[in-house]
Amino acid sequence: MPESPAVPATRPTPSDPVELSAEDGKLVVLARGARGRVGAVEGAAVRDQDGRTYAAASVSLPSLTITALQLAVASAVAAGATRLEAAAVVTEASTLDGAGHAAVRDLAADAPIHVAAPDGTVLGTVAE
Repeated sequence: MPESPAVPATRPTPSDPVELSAEDGKLVVLARGARGRVGAVEGAAVRDQDGRTYAAASVSLPSLTITALQLAVASAVAAGATRLEAAAVVTEASTLDGAGHAAVRDLAADAPIHVAAPDGTVLGTVAE
C-alpha cells in the first residue's frame, strides 16, 4: 500500500474574508446543508474541474473518523474528479483542519478553501 503524504502539523489559518463568487457561495450553502442534515461538527463542499459539486459532513464512528472536507474530496475522486476548483468548510473552529487541507491540496495546489461559521458567515479563505 502506498504511503500517504504527511498531514500538516499546523492548522491553516484563513486570511481575511473575501467576497465570494456565486459559485463559491453555493459551496457554503451546500456545506451548511450537509452539516445541518445530520447535526455534524462540520460540513464541506467541493467543486471539481467540470463544475460538479460534492457535499459531505464529518463522520465519527468507533471504526472510522473522517473530516467533512476529506469526505467531500473522496466523493469527488470516486466520481472521477482529477482537479478541484474550490472548496468550503462550515465549522465552529476558526482554523482549517490539516487533514482536510491536505486532501484538497492533493488535487489542487491553489484552489481557495473558504472557511465559514455555522451561520454561513465567511471567516476567511486559505489559498496556499
